[in-house]
Amino acid sequence: MNFSGPVDFRPKLISSLRDYSSKRFKADLVAGIVTGIVALPLAIAFGIASGVSPTTGLITAIIGGFLVSALGGCTVQIGGPTGAFIVIVYGIIAEYGLEGLAIATVMAGLILVMLGLFHLGTVIKFIPYPIVVGFTAGIALTIFSTQINDFLGLGLRDVPSEFLPKWGVYLTHLQQTDWVTLGVGLVSLLIIIATPRISKKLPGALISIILMTVAVYFLNRIDGISIETIGDRFGALATDIPQPHGFKLSMATINALLPSAFTIAILGAIESLLSSTVADGITGSRTNSNTELIGQGLANITVPFFGGIPVTGAIARTMTNITNGGRTPVAGIIHAAVLLLIFLFLMPMINLVPMACLAAVLIMVSYNMSGWRTVRSIFKNPKSDVTVLAVTFLLTVIFDLTIAIEIGLLLAIILFLRRVMENTQIRAYSGQLDVAEGTEATTHEVLDVAKGVEVYEIDGPFFFGVATKFDEMMRTSMAEKPLVRIIRMRKVPFIDATGVHNLETLIQSSQKEGIDVVLSGVNENVHRVLEHANVERMIGQRNICDHITRAVALANSIAAERRTERQKAE
Repeated sequence: MNFSGPVDFRPKLISSLRDYSSKRFKADLVAGIVTGIVALPLAIAFGIASGVSPTTGLITAIIGGFLVSALGGCTVQIGGPTGAFIVIVYGIIAEYGLEGLAIATVMAGLILVMLGLFHLGTVIKFIPYPIVVGFTAGIALTIFSTQINDFLGLGLRDVPSEFLPKWGVYLTHLQQTDWVTLGVGLVSLLIIIATPRISKKLPGALISIILMTVAVYFLNRIDGISIETIGDRFGALATDIPQPHGFKLSMATINALLPSAFTIAILGAIESLLSSTVADGITGSRTNSNTELIGQGLANITVPFFGGIPVTGAIARTMTNITNGGRTPVAGIIHAAVLLLIFLFLMPMINLVPMACLAAVLIMVSYNMSGWRTVRSIFKNPKSDVTVLAVTFLLTVIFDLTIAIEIGLLLAIILFLRRVMENTQIRAYSGQLDVAEGTEATTHEVLDVAKGVEVYEIDGPFFFGVATKFDEMMRTSMAEKPLVRIIRMRKVPFIDATGVHNLETLIQSSQKEGIDVVLSGVNENVHRVLEHANVERMIGQRNICDHITRAVALANSIAAERRTERQKAE
């Protein structure tokens, strides 16, 4: 992986427009309109659940959705606010306010841009699946818990943000359930569930909102019935695009918000790249992961100046775009334009949407996010996978997403190192050596290894985790002190600083004992590292061989010379 190569920023919009046609535009137009309509209730619901207004959710979907499509590396990605951010955004607003959220989002955008610039787009995809499932399931349960108040019509204010205290408050106030509001929520949920059975192309959430908004409009005219709507909670919603505004920065604020910004960035990167990977599998396209991260980062840098919340790729909306024929970023831009038109001309009608209906939309979102079937299947996997899933899930639910992300990534690194160490083998040979061992070659050449020559083969990366293992094996494998040690490195793809230090220490200690060290099969990258570290100068250029045949011949010759010298000395 090249961290210092040229900037990998090639938005798919540019390449898509080179051979664009009216036929493609028609398909993108239909997909963009449908996706925009589907995105409307989700943008409103995610905005409210995050602790901001419906207007903020829509502004985020409009500006963020446009920038993700225009600057991203995926042809069909639809960006906007998503359920994954609800927990972290709500927590930041509660502690630092809207300005704190804006600063954290801009910082997260900068982190995403840096990840893309340093070509780390592919690395994000290597986060173990149980960790991702644990995050997602934990977020789903947290979203579900935030909607109980509105779904049951409890009318509670200042509900605790922590999971366990929140449910404690719910259970002690169940007697305050408003049965009419609960009925609205249940009917809304049934409509959302039933709509796909009629047609999978129909947006169940939007149909539910339209029908229940009309029903609640008439129900609220009946004496004794009062079902809370968006307008009741937030007042008249603005219909003008907010003017760009700044915010105050200080090192104290930056330091305090950096963990949250890191969480937003990593979560956004994971979700957007997972979404693009799923999309590539369906459309046959190929997402440029680094460009996608840069595009996501630029969107998150821009949106807070208009009062928006974090943006990422949304799997559900991306799938809606694909199934309705969208194949270029133009569809995503049209989706943003549709939301803009709704924002400018239909916002007064959104005031009438019942909160219980939005709660039902989010409950359905949390169910779809939970991935309970995937969780069930992972429980059949090795215990290590189950443990990782359970730890990340519990940390997400009981503590907070920032801690879960940090510990989850630490677990990912530990698991990766453990698996690399398990797969890296170190073998010792003496007497005879089959050159073709470990390959698919059918012709076998057996080399005679002279007495006093040891051959060690490292099969895998020579990094800090393996260096100690190699050092221990060197000390315990051979009973007699050898004359020459051959280290065969044909299957070492890279070596890190600890591996170099371990090798230097081995050479120095061997030379003090009068033992020569010969390196065999060193690839170009590893050879370059050893050259910079002066390892080549320590053992001499002659002692670095490109093939094991020459290395054994050299070692046998050195061993013979040493034996002759000893005999003469005696």
